[in-house]
Amino acid sequence: MSATEVITSLQNAHVKRLVRLRGRREREQDGVILIEGAREIARAVASGIKLSAVYSTPDLHSPEGETLAPTLHAPTHLLSRAAFEKVSGRENPDGLLALAPTPARPLPEPGAQAVTVVLHGLEKPGNVGAILRSADAAGADSVIVLGRGADPYGPNVIRSSQGSVFTLPVAVMTEDEAQAWLHARDFTTFACTPDAERAYWDAPLTGRVALLLGTEHEGLPEHWRRTDHSVSIPMDASRGADSLNVATAAALMLFECARQRRARSGP
Repeated sequence: MSATEVITSLQNAHVKRLVRLRGRREREQDGVILIEGAREIARAVASGIKLSAVYSTPDLHSPEGETLAPTLHAPTHLLSRAAFEKVSGRENPDGLLALAPTPARPLPEPGAQAVTVVLHGLEKPGNVGAILRSADAAGADSVIVLGRGADPYGPNVIRSSQGSVFTLPVAVMTEDEAQAWLHARDFTTFACTPDAERAYWDAPLTGRVALLLGTEHEGLPEHWRRTDHSVSIPMDASRGADSLNVATAAALMLFECARQRRARSGP
């Protein structure tokens, strides 16, 4: 279809497919990811993701989108405002959406000071996306998502990560696969649990480090708690706060890793 032909029908095959691809199972069946938003698409392209299709509604473009849209090298389909709002997952869409093959990026072999984050049971896309963003900002080397937690390449995770999912190596593994991968590479594992006696800032977070994080309410299962080290984030519970959001906990741990590495390497 020419980019000059505007799709207006909500029953159009492109519209129906994009609506279907909001579901994880459907994306996995088709082997594609759905990227919405100019910022997220720009990060994907900059990281080497090859777009297979672009859907655009110029009436909705942000200034960033107006600049980006003409530079995207993929078949482009114009949608009416109503059609784009039908396929969008956002309250205030910016009129750009793209499809791309699901990235197949094996985790890199770790360096001597590698940091990886292991997420167990996290289902909320906002938390997973925020952790990816913090891991990227703190200089972590990779993130491992265990089992059927939130899809790291789901549209809402992509948005919450601000596109960091495209610049940070991310893998989905079973628990056995993750344990074998970490053990084979001599990672020291640190389980973040509220009942651990050692504060995270007292832990030796240097060398090859794996930070294990579970959900706020259920935490990590017992077999993941029986790891090299358990650490906690001390809190003043006198005012009622006895836990932190998992994304906040991850950020604290990640930047403590970065601080210790800087201190070890010297000025």
